[in-house]
Amino acid sequence: MNRRELLQLSVLGAASSAAGQEPKERPGVPPAFEWAGKSIKQLQAELKSKNLTSAQLTQAYVKRIETTNPLLHAVLEVSAEAVREAEALDRERQDKGARGPLHGIPVLVKDNIETGEKLQTTAGSLALNGTPPKNDAFVVKKLRDAGAVILGKANLSEWANLRSLKSTSGWSARGGQSRNPYALDRSPTGSSSGSGIAIAADLCTVALGTETNGSIIMPASVMGVVGLKPTVGLVSRTGVIPIAPSQDTIGPMGRSVEDVATLLTALTGFDGEDLAMRGAGRKAEDDYTKGLERDGLKGKRLGVVRASFGAGTMHKKVMDGALRELERLGATLVNVELPPIDGGLQLEVLLTEFKASLNEYLKKRRPDAAVKTLADVIAFNEKNTERELHFFGQDLLVAAEAKGPLTAPAYKKALDTIRKAARQGIDSVIAKNKLDAFVGGAAEPAWLIDPVLGDSANVAFGGEHAAVAGYPSLTVPCGVVGGLPVGLLFFGAAYSEAALLRLGFAYELAAPAKVAPTYAATATPKF
Repeated sequence: MNRRELLQLSVLGAASSAAGQEPKERPGVPPAFEWAGKSIKQLQAELKSKNLTSAQLTQAYVKRIETTNPLLHAVLEVSAEAVREAEALDRERQDKGARGPLHGIPVLVKDNIETGEKLQTTAGSLALNGTPPKNDAFVVKKLRDAGAVILGKANLSEWANLRSLKSTSGWSARGGQSRNPYALDRSPTGSSSGSGIAIAADLCTVALGTETNGSIIMPASVMGVVGLKPTVGLVSRTGVIPIAPSQDTIGPMGRSVEDVATLLTALTGFDGEDLAMRGAGRKAEDDYTKGLERDGLKGKRLGVVRASFGAGTMHKKVMDGALRELERLGATLVNVELPPIDGGLQLEVLLTEFKASLNEYLKKRRPDAAVKTLADVIAFNEKNTERELHFFGQDLLVAAEAKGPLTAPAYKKALDTIRKAARQGIDSVIAKNKLDAFVGGAAEPAWLIDPVLGDSANVAFGGEHAAVAGYPSLTVPCGVVGGLPVGLLFFGAAYSEAALLRLGFAYELAAPAKVAPTYAATATPKF
């Protein structure tokens, strides 16, 4: 498997102009936003003191999306019910008090997570547009129960970037090319592109992303926000358009570790319909914010995966500075190496699981829909080549359709091999070195958007072992390279989310690295 193919595996996972086109008039830097950068806790204080209502906050975000989204293509659809939902939650707050920390807080949801029939759920594909599922996903029900306002749907890399080896991250036929707010010609990566952009650009308070291999961690890193990929089995996937159930998970994205911990708390809960949760759902913490401590790094042993820093000199300098800060905060660093994961075998797993799980999902989704199988999706794209296949093809969809069942020996052997490499690699290195977690680079700075050649083939990603193992990972902003944010990655053993959040919280407090987007046309330096 070549470097381009490996990168593609690492980026898995309508209020816009026509697909791939730019608005005739490009707006400049968005106007100032009163609630820019505000945390959940800060907004709740305003709501409690009656300086703000949820309806006012929701309306402010809707207006922000109207003025900013034509530049960024981050949001596919705003809920027509959002303001009314917020008004009802305001009345409930007044009569009964708040349900909890998410009461009245607007949340954007990635467009592969079901949000009932009043919003589309398409994975960015026109093939699924117009036939929305009738029900909310399990996690969306959890959000509504917590009092959150479902603001709308976020753009993504179409089919979570499992459509072509020549794909351009952040592009979907439904939403067009989403843009990095730190430099509009740089990739937002993916596939949770819109979710990361929306947080960075203050289009919502927090957002949901999904990840199969890098789809939360990479966009969070290059957009200078916090993203958590939970252990597979901690958060329900029921009602989510699947890629590969052995690695798929929903995860929270926000501007701070505390916001991500707050959102994660609301998402967890046992769902017997999700096979990965059987016997696993009870491992969730009651409140992931309780363990957040200023001295959370003191006395911790962290395994440094230097291979994740990539080859860029400027990026390495930022990462070396982050490591020195970890040591200053009391952590002991140990250089470690993890065994390689065979990219060809991983692709075998992803494609085989995609065909089986998508066919099962589509069969249940809408019996009256014309698209009921992966083969139907492929046929739809072939009939709509100008809208769907203008920039890149569907070679991965075709390859997935050619795969056999989940009982095929080639698939079973591939899954067993890569899982052992990832899980035993992580577990054995932890045991041998008495580690609390690993640390490395989340991703190198964002590459240039290139619809001609597709994504860059020279970007390091530090979360592959955790993704393949189904273990958790967390990225926290740690610096800027040439005007582009980069993130520090923490990952560890299964169900170590609380420990990772403590580490990330302590680092974030001591070395805040969040910078506001500039909406610059480019970040490419002059030579």
